[in-house]
Amino acid sequence: MMQLLICFSYWDDGSVSVGKESSSLMYGRLLNLASSSLAQGEVGHGPNNTWKEPSSQSSVWKPCADRKRPTVQGSPKESNGFILVSANGGLNQQRVAVSSELNLFSRTIQVHRPFGTTHQPQKCDYEPYYTALKVKMVCNAVAVASLLNATLVIPRFLYSSVWKDPSCLAGGVAAKGGWAVGTLGRSETVGGQIRQKARSQFGDIYQEEHFINTLKDDIAITKELPPHLRSIDLEAIGSVVTDAQLVKEARPSDYVTLVLPLLRNGVVHLLGYGNRFGFDPLPPLQKLRCRCNFHALKYAPKIQEAGSLLVRRIREYHSSRNRIDKELLGNFMPSNDSKRDIVSKGPSKYLALHLRFEVDMVAYSLCEFGGGETERKELQAYRETHFPLVLQRLKKLKPASPEELRISGRCPLTPEEAGLVLAGLGFERGTYIYLAGSQIYGGNSRMKPFTSLYPNLVTKEDLLAPTELEPFRNLSSQLAALDFIACATADVFALTDSGSQLSSLVSGFRTYFGDGHAPTLRPNRKRLAAILSENETISWTSFQDRVKKMIEEGQRIHMRRYGQSIYRQPRTPECMCKSH
Repeated sequence: MMQLLICFSYWDDGSVSVGKESSSLMYGRLLNLASSSLAQGEVGHGPNNTWKEPSSQSSVWKPCADRKRPTVQGSPKESNGFILVSANGGLNQQRVAVSSELNLFSRTIQVHRPFGTTHQPQKCDYEPYYTALKVKMVCNAVAVASLLNATLVIPRFLYSSVWKDPSCLAGGVAAKGGWAVGTLGRSETVGGQIRQKARSQFGDIYQEEHFINTLKDDIAITKELPPHLRSIDLEAIGSVVTDAQLVKEARPSDYVTLVLPLLRNGVVHLLGYGNRFGFDPLPPLQKLRCRCNFHALKYAPKIQEAGSLLVRRIREYHSSRNRIDKELLGNFMPSNDSKRDIVSKGPSKYLALHLRFEVDMVAYSLCEFGGGETERKELQAYRETHFPLVLQRLKKLKPASPEELRISGRCPLTPEEAGLVLAGLGFERGTYIYLAGSQIYGGNSRMKPFTSLYPNLVTKEDLLAPTELEPFRNLSSQLAALDFIACATADVFALTDSGSQLSSLVSGFRTYFGDGHAPTLRPNRKRLAAILSENETISWTSFQDRVKKMIEEGQRIHMRRYGQSIYRQPRTPECMCKSH
C-alpha cells in the first residue's frame, strides 16, 4: 500500500489562551472506531483511489492562457496615464464572495509560529501571511490597466496600516497623498508619501522582470512612476480611489465611469485595492487575468530554491517531475539523476491538506467546538475585541444557534473532524504528515484527537535547517510561499473551506497545470455534519461509504460557472482549451 504525506496549513494568533476544556472530544465513539480500524491496518473494503483523479475527463482540459493573440497592425495606442495600486494583504480582506462584514477579519493580523508555541506577538511581528491573498489583487489590477489603456506601476502591499504604528518601519511616514500611516516601502516619494522599506514587497516574492515581460504584449508595466509625477499630492487633485468608492465585483463600465476620467491627471492611485473587479468581465480581460495568475507570477529565485529543497526532503524527487513542479520551482528543478537529499526521510507521494481552524475563523463562525464554558468565554472576549460591529449587528437580529450553524455546514472543520475524514477515506495510521503554517486555535490540545490517529507530523521547521530558514525569518509572506509550493506540488490536495483564498488558488493552480493528475478533495461541510450527527449509531463501514461518496461528488468535472472565480476554476475557454 502506497504511503501518502498530508500537509496541514495553519494560521497563528498568540493572543488567545486556551483552557483545558478546549481538548474535549466531539465524536468520541467515531474516533475510537477510526483508531481501531487504523490500528488493524484496515484501509476500507473497496479500492482506495482517493489519490487519483476519478474521471478521465480531467485530462481533457489543457492550459492555453499563454497563447499569444494575433498582432494588430499599426502604431500602439498612447497610454492614458499611470495606475498605482496598493492593497491590504491581510488574512481575509481580499476574500471572494463574502459579506462586507467579513472585511472585519482584516483587523486580525496573524504571525507565523509553529503550532503549540506560546509566543505572544508584538506589533512589529505582524505581516500578512499568505502571498496567495495578493494574487487576485495583482491580476485584477492588470486587467483594469488593460481595460483603461493605462500603464501599471508594479503593485505595492500594505502592512502596518491596521496598527498605524510607524515604529514598525525604519522611520516615520507622512500621511499625504492618501497613503495610510505605516504602509509601504522602497524609500521613495509617490503622491507626497515618503515610503520606508516594508517587510515584503512584490519583488521580494515574485520575479519582476518575468512579470513585465510576460505581459508586455498586453499592457505596459513600469517599476516606478516617472520623476515628474512622484511629488504630486494625489489626494489633493482627486486622483485617489478607495475600495469604498468601487462596488464589490465592479463591472468594466464602473471603471470606465469612475477611474478613466481621473487619468487626465496623469496618474490614479487605487488605495487598499482588493475584491473590486467582477468574475465575469469581457473575455479578453478574463484571459488576461488567467495569463497573469498562471504564467506571469513566478516566485523569486530565493523562494524557488528553498521550495525545491523542501519538496526534495518531503519525497524522493525522481518520483514526480510534472509541470506543476516545473512552474513553481523553475530553474531549481532537480535533475533526473539527482539523488535523494540526505536529510529526507519522507515517502515519495504525499497529500496536502489546508485546515482552516485559526482563532478568527473559529470566533467569527459563532459555532461551538466542544470546549464548554471556557471556550465560549474565550471566543466571546475575542469577538468583543476584534469583531465589535458584528456583535452590534447580532443584537438587532436573532442569530442561528450553534447547532443550527453546524447542521447548515457553516462551522469550520476541527482537526478531529479532518482526521475522521482522512480515516474514512482509508489513509493509513503511518501516513506521513506535513504541517504547513502555524498554530491553530487550541494548539496541541486541539490537535490531540488528530495526532491520536496520525502521529507522524513534521513542519518545514523540521525539514529545513535553521540556517536555511534564516533568510525568511519574520517574513511571513515568503514563508507562506514555501507552504504554497509544498501544497501545490502534492499528489493530492484536500481542503476544508471552499471560501479559503489559499485553498482556492492552490486547487485552481493544480487544475490548470495538473494535466488530470492532481486531484483535489473537497468535503461538503453540510453533508459531513449530517454524517457526524450520527456519531452514536453509525457503523464504521457506513461512515466510510458516505464519506467516500461525498468526496467523489465533490470531484466531478465541470466548466466554470457564471460568477465563479477563474482563480479557483480555470476550466473556461478564456483560460483552458479542451482537447479532443
